[in-house]
Amino acid sequence: MRHLLLALFLAPLLAFVVASSSAMAAPMEQLVPEFASNTLIMNGVTTALDGRRFVVLQPQKPGQPEIAEITSGSAKPYPDAAWNSWHVGQDGRTAFVGANSLRIGPDGALWVVDRGAPGIGAPLADGGPKLVRIDLATNRVSRAYDLATVAQGASFVDDVRFNGGVAYLTDAGRPALIVLDLTTGQARRVLENHPSTIAARPLMAEGGQLMDAQGHPVVVHADQLEVSDDGRWLFYQPCSGPMFRLETRFLDDPSLDNEMLSGHVAPFADTPSTGGTAIDATGTIYVSDTDRSRILKVSPTGEISTLIADPRLAWVDAMWIDDSGKLWLPAAQLNRTSGLNQGRDAVDWPVTLYSIAIGAKPVRR
Repeated sequence: MRHLLLALFLAPLLAFVVASSSAMAAPMEQLVPEFASNTLIMNGVTTALDGRRFVVLQPQKPGQPEIAEITSGSAKPYPDAAWNSWHVGQDGRTAFVGANSLRIGPDGALWVVDRGAPGIGAPLADGGPKLVRIDLATNRVSRAYDLATVAQGASFVDDVRFNGGVAYLTDAGRPALIVLDLTTGQARRVLENHPSTIAARPLMAEGGQLMDAQGHPVVVHADQLEVSDDGRWLFYQPCSGPMFRLETRFLDDPSLDNEMLSGHVAPFADTPSTGGTAIDATGTIYVSDTDRSRILKVSPTGEISTLIADPRLAWVDAMWIDDSGKLWLPAAQLNRTSGLNQGRDAVDWPVTLYSIAIGAKPVRR
């Protein structure tokens, strides 16, 4: 009888433990591998409405492309080999010198940000810094916006978001935001060297600070940015956080100087070191925590919670939300590459592109 009573007592407890263990393990099973490569490092992904998938790559060997379309189980240079065959000394106006991000814009075209240099700290190529629009119907570049007037010297043009006829970009090398008129092609720098665009914290990943091949701390200034579904707010941050926000009506007003504009900047969320972000139609921002290999959710009021934590999510970079409600996660492992790891290559191949169902709709900006 005593054993029977003990069994009856322990049964609910054991069921609770099993259920709790299953709940804790569940997030590990939510990740879906979408594509993997033993040679290519994917640090950004985007998908078109017809299902086409594109990635931005960080070449580790000569001959690897900058932009590729994933098709038939392989990554093919996009829009063609010529645009992915730049070499030192070549003019940068008709080839990717150093593609850093990409996304399907609200117009359905593929947009690519070219930082204009082959690596961090490398000199800019003539005509290198640019924003490139590719027509998916013709697979041809329809326009390349020259950013030479706003990206010079140590500039590292990083990412882009859209708001009507305006594009916002970040400069992670010379801290600032860039406002580009997509009709005229005129661009201007704002919030240059403002506390919201300067990296003031160490850049962390998997428990350690990022160091370059010479042993110097890696510093990435204004990096991630998102625009709310209604176009009212721009959210942005240095790579090491935190996140700020600014109403776009002030950002779009060229009559406001930096001092006046800075008066409208406000702290939004105390985000950690971040590889990439994405925003859904409800205003929730997804942030990759590079130090703890997890994806965070930032509510429209700035509250932070965890979506998933998984050691496979090593330096998730530029994320993407598709129309089926999937969040795409390129686990780029950039912190393990030699340039960001004191000269030591510790990439654990393959590099994998994952997805996870979040049941949210995208913001196409």
